[in-house]
Amino acid sequence: MFDPMAELTGGAPQSGDSFGGGAPAAGRQFADEIHSITIHARQRTFYVDLKQSGNGKFIKISEKSRGGRKTTIMFDSEDLDPMIAALQEVKTKI
Repeated sequence: MFDPMAELTGGAPQSGDSFGGGAPAAGRQFADEIHSITIHARQRTFYVDLKQSGNGKFIKISEKSRGGRKTTIMFDSEDLDPMIAALQEVKTKI
């Protein structure tokens, strides 16, 4: 299965570093952006990005609050349909 974090971590974690890899080499880009959408909500800004790395395509959704805190989730592009279905189901409960 595709692991969008694999290129960010350089594969397997290195000793003493639970996230692996460390800082990227100068000029190294982990993934190419294919498409990006920005959503301005009440107290937050959301970024929805379709990206492609050497491991395949993935979706990255980031949220930035007014306080500057940023949260990100990433998932394989093959999981987009189940994610949309889940959101549509939740929407029916609103």
